[in-house]
Amino acid sequence: MFKNIYIPVDNSDYSNACIDLALELAKGSDTTISASHVYAAKMHDVRFRQMESGLPEEYQDEKELEKQRAIHDQLITKGMEVITDSYLDVPKYKCKANNIPYVGKSLEGRNWTELVRDIKESDYDLVIMGALGLGAIKDSQIGTVTERVIRRIETDTLIIKYVPAIHERKSSSDKIVVAVDGSGYAFGGLKTAIEMAKALNKPLEVISTFDPYFHYAMFNSLTGVLSKDAAKVFKFEQQEKLHEDIIDKGLAKIYQSHLEISRKIVEDEGLECTIRLLDGKVFEKVLQYAREENPYLLILGRIGVHSTSDMDIGGNTENLLRMVPCNVYLSSKVYQPPIDMQAEETIDWTKEAKERLKRIPGFVRPMATTAILRYALERGHSMITSGVITEACEKILPAGAMQAMNNIGDQMRDKMARGEDPLEGMIEDRSAILEAKYAEEAKLAEEANKVQDQKTLKCNECGTIVAEDVVKCGVCGAGAESLFAMDKSGFQASDEERSDATTVTTFDSVQVTWTQDALDYLNQFPEGHIRRRAHARIEKNARVQKVSTISVAFAKDLLNEKITEKEPAKGNGNGHKAAVAPAEGFRSFGELEPFEGKNFSKGIEIDPAQYFWSGDAIGRIEKVPQGFMRDNTMERVLDYAHSQNTNNISLEFCEKGIEESVKVMNEMVKNGATLEDFIPQKK
Repeated sequence: MFKNIYIPVDNSDYSNACIDLALELAKGSDTTISASHVYAAKMHDVRFRQMESGLPEEYQDEKELEKQRAIHDQLITKGMEVITDSYLDVPKYKCKANNIPYVGKSLEGRNWTELVRDIKESDYDLVIMGALGLGAIKDSQIGTVTERVIRRIETDTLIIKYVPAIHERKSSSDKIVVAVDGSGYAFGGLKTAIEMAKALNKPLEVISTFDPYFHYAMFNSLTGVLSKDAAKVFKFEQQEKLHEDIIDKGLAKIYQSHLEISRKIVEDEGLECTIRLLDGKVFEKVLQYAREENPYLLILGRIGVHSTSDMDIGGNTENLLRMVPCNVYLSSKVYQPPIDMQAEETIDWTKEAKERLKRIPGFVRPMATTAILRYALERGHSMITSGVITEACEKILPAGAMQAMNNIGDQMRDKMARGEDPLEGMIEDRSAILEAKYAEEAKLAEEANKVQDQKTLKCNECGTIVAEDVVKCGVCGAGAESLFAMDKSGFQASDEERSDATTVTTFDSVQVTWTQDALDYLNQFPEGHIRRRAHARIEKNARVQKVSTISVAFAKDLLNEKITEKEPAKGNGNGHKAAVAPAEGFRSFGELEPFEGKNFSKGIEIDPAQYFWSGDAIGRIEKVPQGFMRDNTMERVLDYAHSQNTNNISLEFCEKGIEESVKVMNEMVKNGATLEDFIPQKK
């Protein structure tokens, strides 16, 4: 799979994990492993000379200075060479033990500069680097050396972020996951993923993400900017209908096709894979996926489908590289699938249908064709007739719009027959079409407002919401057996919730009702774009799923994510802490129910799910006998954590919490406390 794997080493935990992975990938092949370490002897020599003027007086003599320079050169320069050789001996002897060809390189100079130079001058086909090195601190996400190297090379790079020796969490799925967006870099990463899945004997999953919520949030923000006249020209109602009926599902179809093509590529290589379509902002949804699935490896194209060729690294890739908890592979290879692998379904058109399609003006014909094709696919038609076109247009366009477009087509042909410019007067003609298309805009808004909790179908294969009368998913092509009526019983607002509900009119004149609890939940998101995106996702899904009243249960189930409070370090009015993410190396522990602290937090409710423990802290708690004693000890430590306003419990903090609890208990006993006073009250 790889001919020459390159590993920069520095004896850190991450570096040692790189060596182990390189050995695993090289076993049973003719792969060569090359390792290097960069030391900066010249820089230290310059630093020493700069400090000479500050040496004590007895060292200012010329002979003494020369002596000290020689000592420094011997201790520092030679010492660095010895350290470098020692670092390189680790991969050297491991390769020797596994009969793997090895090359060691001792480089002098600035670390990232020398690494970039060596990689560009050599024929490595994979670079494996640790996300962090010896300079890592608690809040480090990615080391400066690693980041600078990544931005300047074009060789495939695997970044080690998960190290079992220092991370308590375990890979929950052990999958190799590749994200595809239709770009050659993504499909190049898929080819690599196939080889790695075979070599490491790991399951493979392909994911793809599209964002149907961006325009909805944007339209909402525009309502406060555009004048009344400008809003009329922009036609919010029709813009949103266009997106809901054509563009959103069209995007879903495109990205689902990327998945179907990927599955065919994998199957052609004799392997199986699972596919998953995600909806939302790419960085957000892939990060959420990675945190929930915790795969072994996430493979990303170095740049994406919307990047230019001179881009060093794509924005989504860069953000995910920093934030995901798993190893990341940046693919620089480019692969374009053959055209015949495109997932195309053949649908015939009758002669009459083709003639009718030709009558539609060219500037709207592609969009109309796409809409008609999808309408036919979803309803199981293999032949598009003139009647199918009429049905599709009645579903998508207001009355009179299709006839108006046909009239314009006739006018253009008549002008051409007379030798006139067919485009002359098109602005006025196009305005006529739009006026006809929007003639029933008030009627459309009124009908939209009548939507209640109607039956809604959902595709079990790709998750797309489809119309009630379809027999086939227009995105993934799944048949009627995969379309199920959605159960909305868990999201129904109660009579009490409806009593204080608020009905608002959206930017496109549709009325949407929110319960107060749902609005309160939405307002927990930071003000600005983050809240607008959350609002757009909730409201748009409610409209698509035909949910008449947005309850807090619907909103929470849809977002399925922890909220970042405006003031995350503080509790809310009821004493609850804001939901937070664990620090690196910390994880949830135990299944305690919420309880009322009695020592430090003075009766405020504490939720154990909001706190995260290091491995050593968990080991300390597990030394306490199971049952009442262990639960009581955990609750005391959590109580102390609450009082100190922290959510991450280390071994030192755990011991401190137990110690403080003992002090409080002794004080309470002196004051006549009973056994009941030491038992936290369950919720």
